[in-house]
Amino acid sequence: MMLHTRKFALAGGILWGAMMFLCTLLAIYTGYSTAFLELMRSIYPGYTICPMGLITGTLYGFFDAFVGLYIFAWLYNKLPN
Repeated sequence: MMLHTRKFALAGGILWGAMMFLCTLLAIYTGYSTAFLELMRSIYPGYTICPMGLITGTLYGFFDAFVGLYIFAWLYNKLPN
C-alpha cells in the first residue's frame, strides 16, 4: 500500500500544530503542560509560553511535523513490497 506523501504530511502537520496551539493555550491560562512546552522551547528557537508563542509554536509544530512525515512517507513508499 502506498502513502500519499503530501496528504499524510499535511494531516500530521495540522495535528501537531493544533496540539502545540492547545498546549500553549492551556499553559498560559492554567499552567498545565508547562514541562512539555519547556522541552519544546529547547527544540524550537524563539518559542515561548506566551500569547505570541501560540503563533510561533503552531507554525513550528506544523512545519516540523510536515517535513518529518513527508520524509517518512517518501521513504516508506520506497520500501519494496
